Amino acid sequence: MSYTHIIKSLSAAVMLFTRIPLWRCVRVDKEHYADALLYWPLIGFLTGVTTWIVFWTMSEILPLLPACVLAVLARLLLTGALHEDGLADFFDGFGGGRDKNSILRIMKDSHIGTYGILGLIAYFLLYVSILHSFYTSHLAGIIIGADVCSKLCTAVMINSLPYARSEEESKVKVLYRQIHLYEFAIVAVFCFAVLWLLQTPFLALIPSLLIIIGMRQYLRYKIGGYTGDCCGATVLMAELFFYLGALFLDTNFL
Repeated sequence: MSYTHIIKSLSAAVMLFTRIPLWRCVRVDKEHYADALLYWPLIGFLTGVTTWIVFWTMSEILPLLPACVLAVLARLLLTGALHEDGLADFFDGFGGGRDKNSILRIMKDSHIGTYGILGLIAYFLLYVSILHSFYTSHLAGIIIGADVCSKLCTAVMINSLPYARSEEESKVKVLYRQIHLYEFAIVAVFCFAVLWLLQTPFLALIPSLLIIIGMRQYLRYKIGGYTGDCCGATVLMAELFFYLGALFLDTNFL
């Protein structure tokens, strides 16, 4: 894999998973988007650092609760609520669908239903309340680590499942290629090395891994694979469980 291909694939991942307009200065092809899954964890550094910087800055001039809300809003603006949209569609589809066809049909509907609304409310209440509850001085490592690790674990999970729709039915018209495990290993080593420097509590990964394993089995059983909405839902749930694990460690041990 050439250096140019890596740079363009990383740029494709930035364009796919954020609203940063790199398309104005970098031209990428379909093959580069197919590699985006491999570089998804690296995007976690971008979104995680943004969340942390806004949280830290706002907490210096505002009470903690509004600082938490503004940090979450900053990430939403950066990503265009891409994963949150998937989470809402996931809850609508799996909450209202009875079989694979009805689940996929509901998830593709652009309208949000009761299950999606309740899912988003529960997610944001948990997210903000957890951020508000930390006592540790190493919150940067937790926020960035949650973002990076949830994307890494979800990417590996998705790589082990077939796509549940046809390429033509995909919302973004992108199908990820099958990533070799050694490629994920290289990315993982880099991610964990940086997170170790940030003092990320890696034991918080245990709850995330458990929810990832459960989601994989559930998706395989219900629809025989994954969709983009399933990716978004899984990464947000894995992130929440990482936060819960970190909060448990912070409350009892840190």
